[in-house]
Amino acid sequence: MATDMVTNSARAEVLRRIREAKGGVASAEAVRAGWNAVERTYRREATRPREAVLELLEDRLRDYDARVVRVGYWEVAAGAARMLGERGVRRMVVPVGLAAEWLPTGFEFVVDEGLAAAELDAVDGVMTGATLAIAETGTVVLQNVAGQGRRSVTLVPDYHLCVVRVEDVVETVPEAMERLQATAGLATTFVSGPSATADIEMTRIKGVHGPRFLDVILVG
Repeated sequence: MATDMVTNSARAEVLRRIREAKGGVASAEAVRAGWNAVERTYRREATRPREAVLELLEDRLRDYDARVVRVGYWEVAAGAARMLGERGVRRMVVPVGLAAEWLPTGFEFVVDEGLAAAELDAVDGVMTGATLAIAETGTVVLQNVAGQGRRSVTLVPDYHLCVVRVEDVVETVPEAMERLQATAGLATTFVSGPSATADIEMTRIKGVHGPRFLDVILVG
């Protein structure tokens, strides 16, 4: 905690000096006032009908090479069993607090209670819930809370099965930011499809920053 305070203080001082060197104001109050004065004319609310928002999310996720199914609440376990079976995975890690009724039989689920990176790397994948999803960007948002777990749990395993409730799907990024204000202090990860990147030769490589494979179950 002390280290964080020192780091934040040093960062604030560096930014203050940069602003001062550029001839700008250096006080935090003035910076906030300038930020609040920025005109925000971009769209901040949903314009599509609810079903169209959900269809947009599904389309974006599939475009990112993720698989998506939509089920009722009591069909999550069956949907998960189908997806896990098709992926050929058997041993999954789950965070503390994930709904027990979502877990299908016939698979091994290991509850994360501080598993080391090597232990996380040894499982076939991870199954979690989500805080929300953004339709326009095909993004699933995860936070360090019950049912979603530590960020390492969803970054180390090669496969991620994520359960998203339809009431937690928003259309736009501004809507998501507004919802996240209440939990802004939590570790938060934005996932837009399976992890992928490209090297200098533009060769696409999957699994560099997280799971190579992503499946999403929309519930509701």
